[in-house]
Amino acid sequence: MTRSRAFAQVDVFTSVPYQGNPVAVVLDADGMTDEEMAAFARWTNLSETTFVLPARETGADYRLRIFTTRGELPFAGHPTLGSAHAWLEAGGRQWGVDVVQECEVGLVRIRRDGSRLAFAAPPLRRSGPVDETTSGHVAAALGLDLADLRDLAWIDNGPGWLGVLLADGDAVRRVQPDFAVMSEHDLKLGVAGLWDRTSTQGKAGVAAEVRAFIPGEGAAEDPVTGSLNAGLAQWLVPLGVLPSTYVAGQGWAVQRDGRVHVEQDGSDFWVGGSTVTCIRGTVEA
Repeated sequence: MTRSRAFAQVDVFTSVPYQGNPVAVVLDADGMTDEEMAAFARWTNLSETTFVLPARETGADYRLRIFTTRGELPFAGHPTLGSAHAWLEAGGRQWGVDVVQECEVGLVRIRRDGSRLAFAAPPLRRSGPVDETTSGHVAAALGLDLADLRDLAWIDNGPGWLGVLLADGDAVRRVQPDFAVMSEHDLKLGVAGLWDRTSTQGKAGVAAEVRAFIPGEGAAEDPVTGSLNAGLAQWLVPLGVLPSTYVAGQGWAVQRDGRVHVEQDGSDFWVGGSTVTCIRGTVEA
């Protein structure tokens, strides 16, 4: 049903417009078909476009559907935060202490953390070690030797992430990805490396450098990625590689400057950042 619908484009993981990761949010998407949502997402050509609908599950404030240019995702991080921002800015009122989003992975809690929003990371749908053949594909896709990969693990909370730990933040920045290899083996890779406290980034309070490679989407390297950072935290914090509270930097390679704030609180991993509206209006959808 095509009609004028409230719309916002929100930059996520930044307080400075155009330095984070944008998400297109269609508010009041009730009545849109799957085909209409998919077509609109292809048209925006962003990594994700979301559609806010009335909740169906008890305890949820709204339902969210998340589309890439290629299809629907059960969960994604920066669209969750950007959509919550747009929903609240448009007058949405939560029932409880936290905003509760309904999506394909279930109910996701979102809390206000001062000037930031943060989501409670959903459980990993796939986790654990990576087989030797896939490890070889990963090394080839990153242009590295197997010995350069300090550790690998499946950390999939919906999009399909495979996590890769490198020696340090500089090693992450030096990666020259081969997207053809990634596409051939259907890999979505999240690469992380720790910054030494004596480095420029370490002195600025950034503990880890992160990059996300998603071949086939609107942008093959995602600027700043909530779902990936959630998976990395669920993998690396219990191992003692990362502390229970830290900040990750992402976006340098694509001229962005995102900051992802991670905090373990009991069994929950909260992943958050600043959000800012860059476009507000209506769309015909």
